[in-house]
Amino acid sequence: MEMKNIRNFCIIAHIDHGKSTLADRLLELTNTLDRREMENQVLDDMSLEREKGITIKSHAIQMQYKGYTLNLIDTPGHVDFSYEVSRSIASCEGALLVVDASQGVQAQTIANLYHAIDHNLEIIPILNKIDMDSAQPEVVADEIVDLLGCSHDDIFKISARTGEGVAPILDAIIDRIPAPQGDPSAPLQALIFDSVFNPFRGVIAYFKVLNGTLRKGQKVRFMATGEDYDAEEVGLLRMKLVPTEGVGCGDVGYAICGIKSAKEVKVGDTITSSADPASQAIAGFEEVKPMVFAGMYPVQADKFEELRTVLEKFQLNDASFVYEPESSLALGSGFRCGFLGLLHLEIVQERLFREFDMDVITTVPNVSYKVFTSQHEVLDVHNPSGLPAPTLIDHIEEPYIRAQIISKAEFFGPVMKLCIDKRGTLVSQNYITADRVELNYDMPLSEIVFDFYDKLKSISKGYASFDYHLTDYRPARLVKLDILLNGEPADALSTLIHEDNAYTFGRKMCEKLKDLIPRQQFDIPVQAAIGAKIIARETVKQVRKDVTAKCYGGDVTRKRKLLEKQKEGKKRMRQIGKVQVPQSAFMAVLKLD
Repeated sequence: MEMKNIRNFCIIAHIDHGKSTLADRLLELTNTLDRREMENQVLDDMSLEREKGITIKSHAIQMQYKGYTLNLIDTPGHVDFSYEVSRSIASCEGALLVVDASQGVQAQTIANLYHAIDHNLEIIPILNKIDMDSAQPEVVADEIVDLLGCSHDDIFKISARTGEGVAPILDAIIDRIPAPQGDPSAPLQALIFDSVFNPFRGVIAYFKVLNGTLRKGQKVRFMATGEDYDAEEVGLLRMKLVPTEGVGCGDVGYAICGIKSAKEVKVGDTITSSADPASQAIAGFEEVKPMVFAGMYPVQADKFEELRTVLEKFQLNDASFVYEPESSLALGSGFRCGFLGLLHLEIVQERLFREFDMDVITTVPNVSYKVFTSQHEVLDVHNPSGLPAPTLIDHIEEPYIRAQIISKAEFFGPVMKLCIDKRGTLVSQNYITADRVELNYDMPLSEIVFDFYDKLKSISKGYASFDYHLTDYRPARLVKLDILLNGEPADALSTLIHEDNAYTFGRKMCEKLKDLIPRQQFDIPVQAAIGAKIIARETVKQVRKDVTAKCYGGDVTRKRKLLEKQKEGKKRMRQIGKVQVPQSAFMAVLKLD
């Protein structure tokens, strides 16, 4: 296929604006799939994506239309999967920007659009769901015109569900999106934008060729690791992998090189020829910055190595997930994992269980802090147990984000109150239309980690949208809150928290744990402590056997003697008793309300 007949494009939008449905219609119109193979969200091949109705992974597929090759990459819309979007955008020359006619322009729409403009992508605006009763096509079209500076005639008004107005988009892709630029005779340079692990074939790398041609049987070099391999099979990404003799300049394809170790393939790496290597690697993607950290431990201690292997393979499929080994007094050996947000953490945990049959214990999520010591050192602390002694700490800085919230004007008050409660400071507010307001807040990342997104959705009846990016670190009055069970600190439950919130949070934690920890043969005190100071306490009552049941009548001292004997036994039991904390207790901390 000649380069001038290739078009590479992605679909970007806010969550639930109809990206996957539009992709379905494009596949139907280009006859990429038979009618019997067709189903809703056909590119979302994970059962988890179908259940939740969201796209988690970007999916690449090739279509043929009027003699042109169209390479589509469908992207996720949730803020937690923005890294997937950034990788898709780096592999394309154009983007379809989809906006819901009933919801209008939302925070993630704007964030993804700016990303695409930074990469000089050609934008084709599309107004979806015009068949809905609540649609306001004229109002939302004005928003798109204000956002992009285009004319009303440039906007395609469609219903991806019924297929109305979708056909002209294919012609617009050919006419408006430029062909890829590159030199077919130059040394091979191919950018890896995704990879998956196949237990029989090893690592399958998905790439876009920027210069040269990648041929079957060619000896290739991965520039980040410097390792050489034979390209055993190369081909194109249709609904299934289609082997070919080579993938030409500007095209998107896959390569199987018999790589068995997941560490040897890095997303953003450059593939070049071993015989005639390129002088430099392609400037890859931005480095991923995890926002939320949590410990992951195997349920059975002897499965540590198995968990390491599983995480290695999983990281191939999800490049925004990072991990490193750590150990905990309560839970043994495990891994400190970095995620882009709480939904990402939940999805990773669920996928590990479904795809690898790996059950893990996850500790309380927290963010990364900078600790300045009195010896003028700066430590990055991801875990409260890694905090130096209070006497050695000069001050602690916590990460701040710039949050962008777009909401209906009627919810303006409750949204502002929520942000102020979360220690946010208003930076700016402006009305996009008469009844839609955009609020920009600076707030600590630790405050939005737990339940901010859920609360925002509930107070705005689902209308408010939210996007954020990390700005800087600022000094904060933070304390380490320990949870003591039977006098022993449970390090997996300890958190770093703002001084003003410590008492309330500690009290709620104790109340929640009292309900969740199973009753034992002895009283279990559940305490929240800052240093040596206990700030809250609850008691899990013991299960008692009625030792006086056999005493009917007679002197009361007989009963007292039996009770005293039982009391001594309980006291001894408490000294050697171990408290088992169920997994639900770790997750319940996220839903303290």
